[in-house]
Amino acid sequence: MPADPDIPVAAMTESELAALVQRGIDELSARGSREAFAELLHVVAYTGEKVGEAARLLATSNSWAQVAEVSGTSKQAAWERWRS
Repeated sequence: MPADPDIPVAAMTESELAALVQRGIDELSARGSREAFAELLHVVAYTGEKVGEAARLLATSNSWAQVAEVSGTSKQAAWERWRS
């Protein structure tokens, strides 16, 4: 997390932003309520969509080889999973 809680998310590093997201997910999972569980399911679906978008953006600006390297899979598997 950034030292300053008022820092805009656009100014956070990738690590700081990921820590903030994880903190929110940890809080939702610890609540034990029906509403929190439903919100976690929405977060999972939304995250899946955004992972695909991020993979395609990385492939466009770099290569599918980089997507494969980051995701720990083969170039072909990365392309098949996230190409559309």
